[in-house]
Formats: sequence, C-alpha cells, structure tokens
Amino acid sequence: MELNLERPILFFDIESTGLNIASDAIIELSFVKIFPGSEERIKTWRVKPWDYQQQCQKKITPSAKAVHGISDEDLEDCPRFSDIADEVVDWMLGSDLSGFNSTKFDLPMLAEEIERVRKYMHKDLKINLHEMRMVDVQNIYHVMEPRNLKAAYRFYCGKELENAHAAEADTLATYEVLKSQLDRYPDTLKN
Repeated sequence: MELNLERPILFFDIESTGLNIASDAIIELSFVKIFPGSEERIKTWRVKPWDYQQQCQKKITPSAKAVHGISDEDLEDCPRFSDIADEVVDWMLGSDLSGFNSTKFDLPMLAEEIERVRKYMHKDLKINLHEMRMVDVQNIYHVMEPRNLKAAYRFYCGKELENAHAAEADTLATYEVLKSQLDRYPDTLKN
C-alpha cells in the first residue's frame, strides 16, 4: 500500500550508548525519508558519542553493545553529533516523523542530543520537534494486536478467556498460559 502523504515522512531509528536518555548518547542514526509521490531517500550516520561537559568520548555500556554490536573502537574516527547536527536538521525540516517505540525512546534521545548541541556548541540550531506529527508504529501495533492476558490466552491456549479481570479466572489463565509456553518453547524455557 502506498502512503497518502501531504508532506514527507521521515522514518528513523537510533542506536545509543545505553538507555538513559539524559546521560547516554546517539552512536548511530538512520533516516528513511518518503516524499509525496513515493520518492525515497536514505541516510545513516555513525557518530562518536561525546560528553560536551567533560570533553571526552562517552563509553558504550556493555548491555547496549550486546544489543547492537557497536564498540567504542568502531566510532573513533566518526564525527560527533555536533558535526552532523545541521545535516540531521535539514533532513528533518518539513517532515513528519515515524519509528518503532520512537515516542518512548528514539525521539526523546534525539531531542536530548539536539539540546546538548544547542547548549554547548551550536546555539542557533533551528528545529522545533513539537511542530512535527509523530506516528509510532509500535503504538499502532499494540492497539491493533493487544499484548494482554486475554490475547495471550487466545494465542497460547486457543480459547477465549471467560470472566476476564476476575482474580480467579485471571490466575487460572496465567497458569495455563505458562504451561502452554513451556510446551511451545522447550529449547528456550526450562520447566
């Protein structure tokens, strides 16, 4: 299905040094920009995470490295976010935004990184993220394909949960779901 666009939509994803939006930093940023008429442009940056106060490279947490596989050494010759900030903003201007889990993580991380650059390096960086519409694909997924006990019971047990939100019914359903999960994933879950 083609997207019916009035203006460009910019799909984006971020990899970072960790999950703390206030203290971690972007190490990889990818944009896929779709224009009305379906023209597509793609841009990905690798970024040296920089601590602007301490004037040194931020370290990637072991848990983050385990997820994305990017090491501190991989980023030694990469530009800092402040070096690419103007180009990032140019890509974003006039677009709506979309991502997966982006309202909870990617957008706040990007906003924080932009604010750091404004504070320490580039005070006239012009972008207002509040003017952009945001489509978080994960939110749509969770509304259309609920991840609750009723849905788990239907998925794992093949039955409808009667009397949902009655404590006994929910407790028995939870027990049945676990048994079905143990049957379904014997190599992953140990009884």
